[in-house]
Parts: sequence; structure tokens; C-alpha cells
Amino acid sequence: MELNRVVITGIGVISAIGNNLDDFWNNLVNGVSGADHITQYDASKFKTQIACEVKGFDIAQFIDKKDARKMDRFTHFGIASSDMALADAGLDKNNINPDRVGVIVGSGIGGVQTFQQEVSDFAKGDGTPRFTPFFIPRMICDICAGQISIRHNLRGPNFAVMSACATSTNAIMEAYNLLRLNKADVILAGGSESTINEAGMGGFVSMKALSERNDDPKTASRPYDKDRDGFVMGEGCGILVMETLKSALARGARIYCEVAGAGATADAYHITAPHPDGLGAKNVMRAALEDAEMAPEDIDYINTHGTSTPLGDGAEVKAILSVFGEHAYKLNISSTKSMTGHCLGAAGVIEAIAAIKSVAHDIVPPTINHFTDDPDIDPKLNFTFNKAQYRTVRAALSNTFGFGGHNACVIVKKYVA
Repeated sequence: MELNRVVITGIGVISAIGNNLDDFWNNLVNGVSGADHITQYDASKFKTQIACEVKGFDIAQFIDKKDARKMDRFTHFGIASSDMALADAGLDKNNINPDRVGVIVGSGIGGVQTFQQEVSDFAKGDGTPRFTPFFIPRMICDICAGQISIRHNLRGPNFAVMSACATSTNAIMEAYNLLRLNKADVILAGGSESTINEAGMGGFVSMKALSERNDDPKTASRPYDKDRDGFVMGEGCGILVMETLKSALARGARIYCEVAGAGATADAYHITAPHPDGLGAKNVMRAALEDAEMAPEDIDYINTHGTSTPLGDGAEVKAILSVFGEHAYKLNISSTKSMTGHCLGAAGVIEAIAAIKSVAHDIVPPTINHFTDDPDIDPKLNFTFNKAQYRTVRAALSNTFGFGGHNACVIVKKYVA
């Protein structure tokens, strides 16, 4: 059976550094940090008081307020991003077969804001259950995919994947495989997350996973820096319109790039810590390269998981050196989490968008906030510190790793007719 080629024809994104693709990319290339003091709740008693919040977002620009009240904030992001992605791809009800268009959009945590509000309201009462009938439909992780499907009458494969911070890369991989196997013509794939509230932040604070650099939020996310002290929580959403090449060509679509391959593995090591030698990360990059039928030398840029945690950054660098050998020193490497924060279930797709745009424009976005080399991380590697670099990017690889030991990797390359 001949497999379909798969291309990217549309992108929608909501993030701390832009609520549309142009703003997101311009700020990414210019090294703009989205971190600041938290405004969504009073964080004054929390050890971490900073995050990369989405700013200036108004769901009323997309749906009416009555419908919006039936959804959690993470679904709001998904609705807006999917609208933008479909428009960017030039798709509407007049040029698609809804039975052949799917939606695979996940979330690492889902409607934690809804969960906190409903349980808190119940706890304040006399024990009489007065939960809204929208409690469960607002909260569950698959509802974002369901709402997008309902909104646009898309009747192809529709589900969510959930693999912590690897979620949306796994969603891209699932969409890629279904399209290759001709199970659909178009799939909207990605992830959405909004966890900047007392419960979401409190859990990560208690794990000591977050930066406590409250006096300097803009520089708090410091991947690969000697003084990194944890990640900065982010929120947002990314949606890709993934399409078979046959479908894209038939309608004369603009093509950003081609999806070359993908891989998924497990560390099988620890519930939160990465394997110290980056074993799962090595295996997932090798799996993606094998799937793409590419050699390590074919890759020019790696958008790393790079969370700015003491353990995670070093383990990933070990894995890159193991897989890429001497070619590792010819790569550009960067962690865009230094600007967007760590968007958990949306991280993979937001970082895949950075990789897609780097392939399309031959620009590698920077890793900002580098001040001091870490003696345990090879300084000869090009981490694209502090300033974007122009270079030919034939292919880019994007890594995401999640609690539970989940690893996912996707490779995109320049489209050649």
C-alpha cells in the first residue's frame, strides 16, 4: 500500500507572545518573553507568582457569550485557534467533505479551572450538591476536540490524546498516521491548555517544578543556563491543518512544509524525572528519523523540550549528542519555552509551529535569557542563545517529553513537489 504524503496548510495559535500567527512568530524571532506577574488570581502567598499568561484574548470575538459560558478557557483557546487555522488554510464548508475531515486535539490537564470552581463552590455550601450541568462537559480533556468538530460540522476521526506534556505532539503523530493511511483528507491536530489558577499552579509549586524568580519574570525561563531553577508555566493553544498532499494540490492550497516522520517512546523510569542518560529521548529521535527515512545529517534545527529544569535540559542534550554525534555541532538548537513558558499539553504543537515556520522562512528562533554557561552542558553546541539566526533549514525536529515518561517527536521538512 502506498502511503499518502502529508503537508501543513494552516496554522492557528494563541500564546503568551501573540494571539495570532503573525504576532506569535514576530515575537518569537525577536526574543520577546511572555512572562509576567500572574493576574488571573491572587498569587501573593504562592512561592511562584509569575507565569506566561495569554493577554488580551476575548472569546467574544469568536462566539457569543452564552455559548462561551458553557466552555472552559482551554476550549475557548481551541475554538479561536481552529477558526484561525481553517481560515489560514482557506478551508470552509464549500471546499471540504466534512466526512473526511477530522479533529485530534488534546490537553494535558483539561478544564482544571472549571473543576476548581465547582468543587470550591460545593465546599462553601451546606453539602447540598448544586453542580452546574456543564461541569463535566466543560472539564473533560476531549471536549475541545468535540466542540471544534461540532462548530465546523467535521465528521471524520474525532478524539483527544493525553500524554502530559507530549500530548499535542502525539496528536500530530496520530493525525499524520491516519492521513498517511487515507483514513481522512484533512485533520485539525494540536492541543490546548489553561492551568494558571490556584489548583493548577499550586500542584506544580508543591513539586518544586516552577521557577521562583518572582522579582524578574522576563528572565525566569532560562533553558541551559547554569542558574535555571525550574520552568515558567504557560498557557495557550496551537492547531495545525494537516492535509494529504493530494487534497492540498487538488484545491491549490498554500503549503508550509511537509511532515516527514514522527516517533513515540517511553522512559519507563520515573513519574516525573527524565531518564538521566536521556534514554527515551534518544530512542524517540531515532524512531522519528527512521520513520522519516532520514539520516541525522538531514536535520538542521532541533526545537528542544528545554523546560529550564536542572535535570531535564541536561538529559536531552546527552540524547542529542548520542543520536547526532559530530553533526550535533552543526545543528541549531533552541528552546522557545524561554519565551512562551511551558504550555503543558499545548507545548508540543506550539513548538512544532516554531519548527514549521523555521523551515518555511529559514530563521531559527532563539533561546533567550542565557547568562551563564552550565559546565555540565557542552558549550560548543549552538543553542541559538539570545538572538535568532538565519540559515537554511531543510528539516527541523521538535521534541516533547511528559510526566510519566512519555516522549514524542515530529520532523517537518521543506515541501518539494
